[in-house]
Amino acid sequence: MGNKIIIVLCCLCFVTNAWSQTEEEKEKEKTETQTEESVLKIENATVVEEKKVIDPLSPSKAAFYSAILPGLGQAYNKKYWKIPIVYAALGTGVYFYISNNKQYNRYRTAYKQRLAGMKDEFSIVVPDADALIDAQEFYQRNRDLSLLLTVVAYVLNIVDANVDAHLLQFNVSDDLSFRPHIDQNEIDFNRNLGLTLNFKF
Repeated sequence: MGNKIIIVLCCLCFVTNAWSQTEEEKEKEKTETQTEESVLKIENATVVEEKKVIDPLSPSKAAFYSAILPGLGQAYNKKYWKIPIVYAALGTGVYFYISNNKQYNRYRTAYKQRLAGMKDEFSIVVPDADALIDAQEFYQRNRDLSLLLTVVAYVLNIVDANVDAHLLQFNVSDDLSFRPHIDQNEIDFNRNLGLTLNFKF
């Protein structure tokens, strides 16, 4: 009789121990699945947030800001390193325009003074009036070219801000992927190479 009670107690302890272990494992699996679901929800929320960032008016805003003040569109795109390049290009064009215009006006004034029979600043260095006309044409051509290059730099500043804002919104997520694919033929076991294009909506 005593042996039967000891055997029953041992069996009862074994069953309760096994039952408690299975309950603990179930609880552990439940918490793991809950944490995995919360991680997936967080990842999905970040993906949704990333997709909401796309603003179709952003490129036009960047171009408008650059048209108002050169370099402002680059600041809007957070490409601050481009601002000194924009101002260096515009400043160089404006500098050469002012310099060539100043020289053009000097030779033009000297030519007018020479036509009026007065002494000018180039009378000793340039005795021929035709040389003064050539110098005027040279500096006028350089002045016009400097103005043209300044306008081109201004337009490129606007185009750069617009294109950069477009590229910042370019979709590089995993929803659209283009990957190499290796497939093994089930008949002759040769490997086939290919490309897989995935769309996820």
